[in-house]
Formats: sequence, C-alpha cells, structure tokens
Amino acid sequence: MQWLLAVFFVAAGILHFVVPAVYLKIMPPYLPWPLALVYASGLAEIGLGLLVLVPGWSSSAAWALIVLLVAIFPANLHMAINSHLFPQFSPILLWLRLPLQAVFIWWAYWFTRGERIARVAKVQERELKPWSND
Repeated sequence: MQWLLAVFFVAAGILHFVVPAVYLKIMPPYLPWPLALVYASGLAEIGLGLLVLVPGWSSSAAWALIVLLVAIFPANLHMAINSHLFPQFSPILLWLRLPLQAVFIWWAYWFTRGERIARVAKVQERELKPWSND
C-alpha cells in the first residue's frame, strides 16, 4: 500500500507539469501566483511521494502529505462549487470527490504509525534492559 500511495502522488505531481492548464483552472481565484502554486504542489507531491518510501523519512513524509492534502482542499472545493467551469465532469462526482480527500488523509496517516510504533518499542526495550550498553 505504501508503494501504491507513492506511485499515486508521484504520478499526480508529474501531471502538474504535463498539463498545468488543468490545475490552473482548478485554482481558486483568490490565491496569488497560481502557476507557481501548481508547480510547487506538483513538486511537493513528487518529493513527498518518493520520501514516503524512504525508511526514516516515511513518517515525516506522510505527515507532510496530510498537510498538503489539507492545503489543496480549497482547490477541490472550488472545483465542486464552480462545477459549471468543468462541464466534462458531473457535478455529483465533483462533490463526491471531496470526501475522498479524507480517505487519502487516512491512507497517509496510516504510514505515520510505523516509525512511531518502532520508536515506542525501542524505548520499551531500553526500559526492560536498563543496564544494556546499546
């Protein structure tokens, strides 16, 4: 599942550079520098998607993905509210897409747990062996 999450975010990030016009249309008009934000979010998705696979970084990357997902939620909301700008998509699908954000947040959150559990286990092991040299 971790690889699938990584592939999803890396692919989505690449699309920001391949078809930036699609993402520009999604950007809420009140945000400054829309093209820079499209590229920055694409870079973040690629970088964090890769980092989620790196031991020692996966938990931090997963937390950063959660922050990113929260940060891009206004763009998804803008898309749903202004469905007339996206006639190629059903308005119902655009609204159903919003709760999907929570699924992705949960999916990323799942990978914040592994390293935390390992740290707790290591602390508990040290407490059981207080006179150990490691």
